[in-house]
Amino acid sequence: MSMIQAAPAAEPGGTAQLLMGILPWVLIFVIFYVLMIRPQQKRVKQHQATLAAVKKGDEIVTGGGIRGRVTKVTDDEVEAEIANGVRVRVVKSTISHVLTGGAKPAND
Repeated sequence: MSMIQAAPAAEPGGTAQLLMGILPWVLIFVIFYVLMIRPQQKRVKQHQATLAAVKKGDEIVTGGGIRGRVTKVTDDEVEAEIANGVRVRVVKSTISHVLTGGAKPAND
């Protein structure tokens, strides 16, 4: 019986084990980015471009569901006619949809 025992050998693959512990988290983040964050950023950019291109004559729908035709455009607001002779000012950021000016109203 020897009193000298060999020291335990260093665990092989310490770096590989660390990599295998981090790799699933990195993979989850990449999948999350590709499936959720990137498409949302595209939609936001497209919506901002649409709002910047609003012009007189376009038909808009606000976030509250009010539909009207644009009569005046400023930097951060639009004036929309929602009925004959009824005009309201709407903040551009509350516009949810912009329809082209080619559609003719049903009551005109």
